[in-house]
Amino acid sequence: MNGFDLKGKVAIVTGGNGGIGLGMARGLAAAGASVAVAARDMAKSATAVKSLEALGAQAFAVEVDVTLEPSVAAMVQAVADRFGRLDILVNNAGINIRKSPETYTLDEWRRILDTNLTSAFMCSKAVYPHMRKAGGGKIINVGSMTSLFGASFAVPYGASKGGIVQLTRGLASAWAKDGIQVNAVLPGWIDTELTLQARKDVPGLHDRVLARTPAGRWGVPDDLSGVAVFLASPASDFVTGAAIPVDGGYSIQG
Repeated sequence: MNGFDLKGKVAIVTGGNGGIGLGMARGLAAAGASVAVAARDMAKSATAVKSLEALGAQAFAVEVDVTLEPSVAAMVQAVADRFGRLDILVNNAGINIRKSPETYTLDEWRRILDTNLTSAFMCSKAVYPHMRKAGGGKIINVGSMTSLFGASFAVPYGASKGGIVQLTRGLASAWAKDGIQVNAVLPGWIDTELTLQARKDVPGLHDRVLARTPAGRWGVPDDLSGVAVFLASPASDFVTGAAIPVDGGYSIQG
């Protein structure tokens, strides 16, 4: 038996139309899963869907605002109606605003926490009945290196990503009895649109990342493909509540 085979499985990837989300979606699609790309920008999602179909997967785009509970519920129902089941959820949607902590407005704080953390709770809660009915499922929450240590220029983002790890542990403990494994992935510095902006906002960031990363390079979205397949597949049936860095060794470097 191939423990990494996802044929017949159905996945939702929030924020799946670019960056890390699309890298993970490509991994799931290549392993045989049907993938729902869930995001706000439907034109961008349509392009992502074509790239997944080119891998031989069934894929479709579903519009969602992950900060709104009715929108999340509609997303989950649309996927269940389309494919008749739901096996995998990747909570990847996220935003960041970089500046000194004393300059954030309360609205900015709430927007970051709602998009990065509360959405993961709402999406997980929405898929739970479907996974429980099916006898199990896989939830993958996308954290960050800031789940582990602080960043002076991203305090609310770090708070949200630290919360992702604790949300992962709590859900893993609660839902193990239902055959649902919940794990987190902690990406390091990955070359995406989000980190391109970070390199503009934070002088010297690019060189500092290279200097600290034993692998000697920035990551790329497809570096997240393998861990997504592992955590979505039967190969990880006895792995739950884990937070796995995918960072080229950044977090272990003194």
